[in-house]
Amino acid sequence: MSRPRLYGLLAEFDTPAGIVRAAQEVRAQGYRKVDAYTPYPMEELTDALHLHASRVPSIVLGGGILGMLFGWGLQYYTAVVDYPINIGGRPVYAWPAFVVPTFETTVLFSAFAAVLGMLALNGLPQPYHPAFNVPGFVRASRDRFFLGIEADDPKFDLERTRALLRALGASEVSEVEP
Repeated sequence: MSRPRLYGLLAEFDTPAGIVRAAQEVRAQGYRKVDAYTPYPMEELTDALHLHASRVPSIVLGGGILGMLFGWGLQYYTAVVDYPINIGGRPVYAWPAFVVPTFETTVLFSAFAAVLGMLALNGLPQPYHPAFNVPGFVRASRDRFFLGIEADDPKFDLERTRALLRALGASEVSEVEP
């Protein structure tokens, strides 16, 4: 039988400083498909892996614009096109009355876009990840810090990457199978 294709390598670190230093060095070496798993958020690690760029603000803006157009369009259609009523000689298209409901639909669509965009960009829900196959990975939510390098990375070479992670102070380097 042939061996299953490798997903990547997962290095275990004991301290937060160790994983931050390792992430900086791995990034400096040219690796780009790198991920970190920690028991709590670490801003230094986000900086080290250059993970600041996000498309969520653009998605929220798009959702807000769509909500604004939907809210204004729905009111315009119902009040002017479908069922115009002349009340007290006022114009059928009284735009000041449309502002508050339009604002509300803008906020509603923006909120839905934020939640759904975040879930989609994070790949959630994700009930399975190959890193779950590593026996010690259960401690990632308690007291250990893990740095994963995917085999799809152009710079990835099994032995050289394993040696680099060991040289950076990893207490354990495990192969991650899909």
